[in-house]
Amino acid sequence: MAKKSKGNRIQVILECTEQKNSGVPGMSRYITTKNRKNTPDRLELKKYNPYLKRVTVHKEIK
Repeated sequence: MAKKSKGNRIQVILECTEQKNSGVPGMSRYITTKNRKNTPDRLELKKYNPYLKRVTVHKEIK
C-alpha cells in the first residue's frame, strides 16, 4: 500500500491564457509539480502551444 505524502511538493495544471482569450478551438495544458513552501503563489511559465504553434504564457489553474 502506498503511503500518503505530506510533503510540500504538489501537482499543478498549467493552461494557456492566450488561446483561452482568442477563441481558437482546443486547449493547451501541461501538468507539472511545484514546491508549495517555496512558491506559494500561482505559477506562470512560458510553454509551447501546439495549437497556436508558438510559445505562450501558461498560468496555473485551480
